[in-house]
Amino acid sequence: MTDTTSNTALPTVDLVVVGQGYVGLPLAQEAVKAGLRTAGFDLSPRVVDGLNNGVSHIDDLGDEDVRWMNDSGYFATSDPDVMANATAVVICVPTPLSKDGAPEMSYVISAASTVADKVAPGTLVSLESTTYPGTTDDLLRPLLEKRGLTVGVDVFLAFSPERINPGDPVYGFRNTPKVVGGATEACTERARHFYERIVDTVVPVSGTRSAEMAKLLENTYRHVNIALVNELARCSRGLGVDIFEVIDAAKTKPFGFQAFYPGPGVGGHCIPIDPNYLSYTIRTELGQPFRFVELAQEINNSMPGYVRTRIAETLNDESKSIRGSKILLLGVTYKANIADQRESPALPLGQLLHDAGADLRFHDPKVDEWSLGSDVALQCEDDLQTALDEADIAVLLQPHEAYSTLVETESPCTILDTRGYLRGRDQVVTL
Repeated sequence: MTDTTSNTALPTVDLVVVGQGYVGLPLAQEAVKAGLRTAGFDLSPRVVDGLNNGVSHIDDLGDEDVRWMNDSGYFATSDPDVMANATAVVICVPTPLSKDGAPEMSYVISAASTVADKVAPGTLVSLESTTYPGTTDDLLRPLLEKRGLTVGVDVFLAFSPERINPGDPVYGFRNTPKVVGGATEACTERARHFYERIVDTVVPVSGTRSAEMAKLLENTYRHVNIALVNELARCSRGLGVDIFEVIDAAKTKPFGFQAFYPGPGVGGHCIPIDPNYLSYTIRTELGQPFRFVELAQEINNSMPGYVRTRIAETLNDESKSIRGSKILLLGVTYKANIADQRESPALPLGQLLHDAGADLRFHDPKVDEWSLGSDVALQCEDDLQTALDEADIAVLLQPHEAYSTLVETESPCTILDTRGYLRGRDQVVTL
């Protein structure tokens, strides 16, 4: 199948998903499963051509999934005219942070401007990109009304935060409740009816700002609690306490406690990024700091440095230094059992070790080549056992399922286990 970009007679569709990445493509898949005529819009020729030829570029969908979507009528395109023939348009584009820590809204503004130029009266426009409270009303609504479309009458505008959890075998798009907030009551109702076609449970809220804030609360909650256990892990070691044993004991309480675990830092697009939207908004709108988020960011950002210190201490116990030691990092993705490296704490740790003169190596069943920067690229070690045999120390960063054999494998080198996966074994030390 070829790209439909040059096709001037684009078909009428029920849904156009703007952005075919980790958020947009699973949404498109679920819509196709629900029987909606669906098109994916993306500016990347590589992504469009790949999808139209049955090739997936994200973890949660395989090539066979995309081929099934194609056979069911889905197509990808870079032609914005496809939006003029759609009943609903959902925007799923990146919202990174700029260098000064402010939300980078250029992708949302560009996508929304294109949508505003193309959509026909009666269309639902929904934003799913994580952002700060006020984005939908303050940025998207004026773009639509500039065209003379009255929101809530001529066009329907809503925000519904994405809740994709890559690699989750239990909760996917359909069985994860969907929060929806419209710019007007009519917009909320229109969005609710649309999403009820593709998810099991829709949770309407009073407006777009509440829906935007709900997503930030979800990830700020995780961010703060991960920082808490990271700080406790560092303190517990000094007190002679196994933090992982403590957490396992505490989580036996059937109420009032949810287990979070320490690690080498936080990664992915959500937890390291989203709480900053909230912090930025509170600082700019209210003129005050959001101290919980800023402290959590400080603690979690310090964890790669703390892991480096633990590596140095462990090597020192064996009369070795970081400089010249063969250090093997196990798992460089941001999360176990996926290939996504976005904001992985392995990167700052790897840079610290490289700068300290380590003979740095890595193994990851999901990654063939790992880049530490423009001039440093490492190839995955071919054989895990050989890599362990040659290493002075191994550092378990992500407990991929492929590392389950490490529980039984005899390792000649010390393993620093940052996840509590191998604790209690000989040759294993923890945070």
